[in-house]
Amino acid sequence: MKNIRRALEGLYTLSAVLAALCLIAILALILIQMLARWTGEVFPGAPEYAGYAMAAASFLAFASALNKGAHIRVSIALNAAPSALRRWLEVWCFAVGSAIAWYFVWYAHRFVYWSWKFNDVSQGQDKTPLWIPQSLMLIGATIFAIALTDHLISLIVKGEHRITRDPEHPE
Repeated sequence: MKNIRRALEGLYTLSAVLAALCLIAILALILIQMLARWTGEVFPGAPEYAGYAMAAASFLAFASALNKGAHIRVSIALNAAPSALRRWLEVWCFAVGSAIAWYFVWYAHRFVYWSWKFNDVSQGQDKTPLWIPQSLMLIGATIFAIALTDHLISLIVKGEHRITRDPEHPE
């Protein structure tokens, strides 16, 4: 079990690092586009690439944000519930969240597959095959679904999830 936990934590950390690299890529694209404008050159596709990196950064950061308690949760309602009912409400919330996340992964997988199958490309000047940025979204969504399922299993087996709370922003 410790190896699985270590692998999952490594996956969540890797996903957060990739999200941070996507943010750095957005910064670099903005700087390159500014330099291109100042020199009278054109950098075709820069806004599209920045958009792809923003979508990838968002989806890749979901699991890490969940583990750190950065997502908006239903904690106000859960804190108002009696302690005997609270655990079952948390299980229900994680179960519904996991089901929705896995449905999104299934749907996104089909979306990426058909974009690849039909060789769908962006409409901008870059002509990027859309399955490439969509794949990053799919990877991030899959890791997020794994994280939700991980917390659900932990809640069912151990009686508590593993979301850490930020001491500066208590519930």
